[in-house]
Parts: sequence; C-alpha cells; structure tokens
Amino acid sequence: MRTKHVNVLIALAAFVLFSFSCFCISRMTQTSNQLINCRNHILEFKEKILRLKNKTERNRQELINALSKMKYEMTQRENTSTDLVEKKMNTLGKDETVSNNTFEVLKFFFPHLRKVGRIYPDVIIGKEKTGVSFALGISTVSRGNQSYLKQTLNSVVSRMTLSEEKDSVVIVSVADRNEDYLKSVVDMITKRFKRQLKSGSLEVISIPAFFYPNMLHIKQSTEDSGKLESWRIKQVLDFCFLMLYAQPKAMYYLQLEDDIIAKKRYFTKITDFVHNITSNNWFYIEFSILGFIAVNFAPNSLLPQRNEVTYFVPWIRTTEDKPIDLLLGDIFQVKMCNPGETPEKCAERNKQIRIRYKPSLFQHVGIQSSFSGREQYSKDIYY
Repeated sequence: MRTKHVNVLIALAAFVLFSFSCFCISRMTQTSNQLINCRNHILEFKEKILRLKNKTERNRQELINALSKMKYEMTQRENTSTDLVEKKMNTLGKDETVSNNTFEVLKFFFPHLRKVGRIYPDVIIGKEKTGVSFALGISTVSRGNQSYLKQTLNSVVSRMTLSEEKDSVVIVSVADRNEDYLKSVVDMITKRFKRQLKSGSLEVISIPAFFYPNMLHIKQSTEDSGKLESWRIKQVLDFCFLMLYAQPKAMYYLQLEDDIIAKKRYFTKITDFVHNITSNNWFYIEFSILGFIAVNFAPNSLLPQRNEVTYFVPWIRTTEDKPIDLLLGDIFQVKMCNPGETPEKCAERNKQIRIRYKPSLFQHVGIQSSFSGREQYSKDIYY
C-alpha cells in the first residue's frame, strides 16, 4: 500500500516537474520572440534615424549651395541695382517703381514664377513709404467669425509717439484669397486709421494667388495631414512675401502676429535696445518667448537685420514641412554653426547673436487659430 502511495507521489511530482518545464520553455520562447521583435524595432529605428540624418545633410548642402549662388549674384548686382532702384523710386511711375529686384529672387526657387513678368504684391492702400528705420509687418488671414486684427492694430499704432510713427511703417498683408475678408480689413482700417493712412505710416497689401505653388492647392484637397502641411508651407510663404516687400523700406524689420497686444512704450524700448547693442553681428532679437509662429500660433517679435531677410527664401524649398519657428532654428544652425563644431561652441555663439529681450513686449491674445478647427491658449509668462 505504501509503495503504491510512493509511486503516486513520484508520478505527481514528475507531472508537476514536466508541466513546470513546459511552462518555462514556453515563457523562454515568448521572451526570445519579444527580444527578437525588440531588436528588429531597434534596427528599424536606427535605419529611420540614418535616413533622416542623410536627408538633413542633403538639405543642408542644397541650402549652402543655393545661398552661395544667391550671395554671388547679389554681390554682382549690388553696386548697380541700388542706384537703379533709387533712381526708379524718384523718377518713374507707380507700376515701374515696384518692379525692383527684391522679388526676383523668388524666380530662382519657384519655377512657376519664371513665366510671370511682374512679381509684386497688390498695394491696396498706402503711399509705399520708404527710408524709415523700422518696418512692422503683420500678416493676416481669415479666422472664420473671429478676428483679432483691430485689437492688434489699435495696440501697435496707438502706442507709438508721433516721431516714432514718422520713422516707421506698419504693413498689413492680407494673405487670403477670400475677397470678403480683404474688403472687411480695408473697411476697418480706412475707418479707424485715417490719419496713419494719410501720413503713409500704415498700408495694406494683398498677396496674389499666383504667388503660391500649385502644390498647395493639391494638398489642401487631401486628408487632414496634407492640409496641415499645406497650411505650414503657406504660412512660411506668407511671412516670406511680407518680409521681401518690407525689405527695401527700412533698416530693421519687426514681424508681428495679427492676434497680439503690445506693451506701453514698446516701440521706444525696442529702438533704444537696438541702438544700444554694441555688437554688429547679431542675427535677430526676440521680444517674446513664444517663438516666430509656432504650431500653437504663438506671437513673436522678430527683428532680423535687413540683409538677413533673404535667408528665409531658400529654406522654403528644403524644409517645406516645418513650422517657421523650427525653420528659424535650422537657418541659424546652417548659417552660424561650422561643420564639425561641437554643440557647446555653437551654443555659446548662439547667446551672442540670438538675443532675447526681457520682459516680453508682446502678449498673445488669440484663441481661434487660422487652421480651421484648432484653438490654442498660449500666453507669454514674461509679459
């Protein structure tokens, strides 16, 4: 009897050991498969990183080559084009004065414009004021039933002194094909800012639809991801066109959003700060911490030196899918950081040429984004 019980116990123990062995083998097999899958994911990730690195390097080389060619062409024309433009501004009619070389650089990067004779925004209202210290650019598009432009202009224009107003020009660029929106902007400005329009310190321009590549219209009709990419590309183009228009007008260019408010005496503080900078090598100055025009539509006050404006144009062709605030960082990386240079050295130079003014002089107030259906609530904590 005892022997029978022992045999049963031995059989039970053997069964338990067998079951445990099977379980262990099964778990080891699963773990092995998971490790293999993990390794495959890591290898796939490495391949993606490598492709991204190669693409970035190609874009960088393309940009360097494009900039070198553009610099050479600009240097060749510098002595003659300046005198020619000034002569036209003084002696020729309106249609001729606007046909300067400022927008001709677009033909180099946008083949669809090479067949167009006259490339220039439509000047809706304004005296095309030039020879001032500061040009303030505000690009605006329809946000449906919501608009912040009137509040922005009231804040920006009313907080200038008469002498500051005389030495500046505020440019409102309507970058929207909606004619009703253009009409509403013109009606609002002509009613509320008559004195500034009469003096030439405020003007309104409209960007023609043919300025934009056909790819924008194609992407806008596809899925949401294509619409977002198209929207980003158009934003970069909107700002670029406005910068090019403002470039011959002033020594410095101040980029503003159409949904911000300015602090009292903001313009006095900007001019004092710029004139007291001892270095001549600064790249740009930020008067808000929220960036240029981030995906959350943060406002920015960017003051690039006049000859830096054209650096935005070639980047449109090599980094089309990036928001403009990230684009600005890429421009700095290529323009200011030497190949093979350590990040620490580049960051140290960054502090000297990318200047941030505190406290911030502008606050973001808009909620409704120009990208349909999106809202954002970003605020500048240093304002």
